[in-house]
Amino acid sequence: QVELVESGGGLVQAGHSLRLSCAASGRTYRPYTMGWFRQAPGEEREFVSAIHSDGRTVYYGDSVRGRFTISSVNTKNSLIYLQMNILKPEDTAVYFCAAAETQSRVNVRSESIYDYWGQGTQVTVSS
Repeated sequence: QVELVESGGGLVQAGHSLRLSCAASGRTYRPYTMGWFRQAPGEEREFVSAIHSDGRTVYYGDSVRGRFTISSVNTKNSLIYLQMNILKPEDTAVYFCAAAETQSRVNVRSESIYDYWGQGTQVTVSS
């Protein structure tokens, strides 16, 4: 079992930045592919970003590419960050961290491959 805890959410003005963190504990003896998803009220969960278990390959959703950066502090991806710059009101959502046991690079943008999920952290961007 892997437990994920997100932190760093909050209320910011448009154009400003936030950095989210996701800390993994439990069965972290092996690296996982880690992803960030978000869900706004009344919307479906949306892929934001992911970092493969190799610690190097990263993926971004079209709406955040160029503004958000995902990173890992170690080879196990047990602590990852999502640096969010130039925030927009449409970035307002609950942001979830997720971990996938698969080593596959296929479908990293799909929530179906992720085995563990955090409780989420609220990000609100005011205009």
